[in-house]
Amino acid sequence: MNKKIFLKHGREESIKRFHPWIFSGAVHSKDSGVDEGDIVGVYSSAGEFLCRGHYEPGSIAVRILTFVDEEIDERFFENRISEAYRMRQKYVLPAFAASAGDVYRLVHGEGDLLSGLVVDIYGDMAVVQAHSVGMGRSLGLIATALTNVCDTVKYVYNKSRMTMPASKYTADDGWLSGKKKSPANVCEYGNRFEINPEEGQKTGFYIDQRENRLLLQRYSQGASVLNLFAYTGAFSVYALRGGATKVDSVDSSAKAIALANRNVELNFGNAANHTGTVSDVSGYLKETEDIYDLIIVDPPAFAKHRGAIKNALQAYMRLNAKAMEKLAPSGGTLFTFSCSQAISKQQFLQAIFSAAALAGRQAAILHYLNQPADHPVNIYHPEGDYLKGLAIYVK
Repeated sequence: MNKKIFLKHGREESIKRFHPWIFSGAVHSKDSGVDEGDIVGVYSSAGEFLCRGHYEPGSIAVRILTFVDEEIDERFFENRISEAYRMRQKYVLPAFAASAGDVYRLVHGEGDLLSGLVVDIYGDMAVVQAHSVGMGRSLGLIATALTNVCDTVKYVYNKSRMTMPASKYTADDGWLSGKKKSPANVCEYGNRFEINPEEGQKTGFYIDQRENRLLLQRYSQGASVLNLFAYTGAFSVYALRGGATKVDSVDSSAKAIALANRNVELNFGNAANHTGTVSDVSGYLKETEDIYDLIIVDPPAFAKHRGAIKNALQAYMRLNAKAMEKLAPSGGTLFTFSCSQAISKQQFLQAIFSAAALAGRQAAILHYLNQPADHPVNIYHPEGDYLKGLAIYVK
């Protein structure tokens, strides 16, 4: 029997509008013995059933999984993952048919009504991340559901050690189903990449930039390209595929640059005009005398909470101004991104406007960039719209 939580009078309105979170300030009382990650039923002050989800002791008290009075069990996870899989089969996977692509996000948290869960597919391997203790405690059910629903998935790897909140419950990284020899190679729009879930952040490969990489490929013909915060070199590979004359990849991590070099070699052998440089990005921009036709600025999140927004916007402005100064005076293209959920699209746009003014360059927006269809945004949870980017022509 699930334990119960009761809300304060009048605090059920956001739930009736299907917001997937209940904040601690809305909670009036809870049954004794409610533990972190427990499945709880949520009731109004009048005793009306409202929803069911995972309890947390922090500011988000409940991550809602269903607004129907149903059990959260193996069948529940199979049904939700099946729904997510059907959506991808209809709207995402057909685009991969011609290129034999096998990399996509299967579950995107609230966007797939599974708050606290992320599942990425890499060929025959699923990589799971729990962002809540409740999902961490459900990993066994989730792994079973994945192999039952997806006939292509033979292996499931848990990568939750760094994403689960601190708790007495732990989720050490490791194989949940089978054990695949690492590293593995996967395909995205005809480009090959080395994937190793046992090392690096996530798997060392960010699926959310897939369509933006493909767009960049179209802009790369005959261009000299600088890829900043290159990590695995995925943008670099796409630029070379698009016909770039040279590509420089820069990252502060030696392991990242080694992987970027391997990914370039995996696709082009030793023939590509590619250089990987281990360097702080700001230092590289200050010291290099090279001028480029196309620059990618894809940094890690500068603002992980609202208190960091002001400093993050200043950092985006300074970084992009320095990048614009390295674009050809005759005209160049800047692909720039923010993955900080706390930063709005308008705030990011203002930071890039300020960067252009600081650099003394004219600029025109070519494309507004965001996350692809396999990273859906729950319309009742706009916080899920985290990736924002711009492709800009700079004169």
